[in-house]
Amino acid sequence: MNRAETLLMNNPARAWLQRSYEAPLLQRLGARFAGGAVVEIGCGRGVGTELLLERFGVAHVTALDLDPAMVERARRRLARYGARVDVRVGDASDLPFAAASIDAVVDFGVIHHVPAWRDAVTEAARVIRPGGQLVFEEVTRHALERWSYRTFLEHPEHDRFSAPEFVAEVERHGFVLPEPAVTRFFGDFVIGVAVKPATTVRGPL
Repeated sequence: MNRAETLLMNNPARAWLQRSYEAPLLQRLGARFAGGAVVEIGCGRGVGTELLLERFGVAHVTALDLDPAMVERARRRLARYGARVDVRVGDASDLPFAAASIDAVVDFGVIHHVPAWRDAVTEAARVIRPGGQLVFEEVTRHALERWSYRTFLEHPEHDRFSAPEFVAEVERHGFVLPEPAVTRFFGDFVIGVAVKPATTVRGPL
């Protein structure tokens, strides 16, 4: 992210939006991982991690961000949670976890920053256990093509996704969405909760 987007994503207005709008919407869509071990990709200064611990009742969060400066800010913010939080530098497309070892991966708007964004979805699918969730709030191609986004913010320019394309990629990895993903702000954002089935149903041989 450039300086403009860093300021946009790390300010009181953004924090208020996450607490008062995004978190309740995700709960209505079925986000449930109380007592679980969760990974937040792109944690920024740690506001999303606070929500996971306080509102969703998560037992432990591993909070990852590519930017070492953001990791240090998040560590300071989240220090009061002690062993419930592990904040570290990490890449959404190369998660440092064993397969099927995590209860949920939470994406508060970072996958659209990943040039090979499908790799990030693949990694989330790899580490989430059967019955676990991929929770996402993502920015679509519709938004990234706007003049304001192209002028003031920095994003990969090729192979960006629409809302249906993102959901289709998630479903391609075997996830199901008990509630349909929703779009907001004229299709600029897609928000949803996808579940990895607890059992694999095999078809006829």
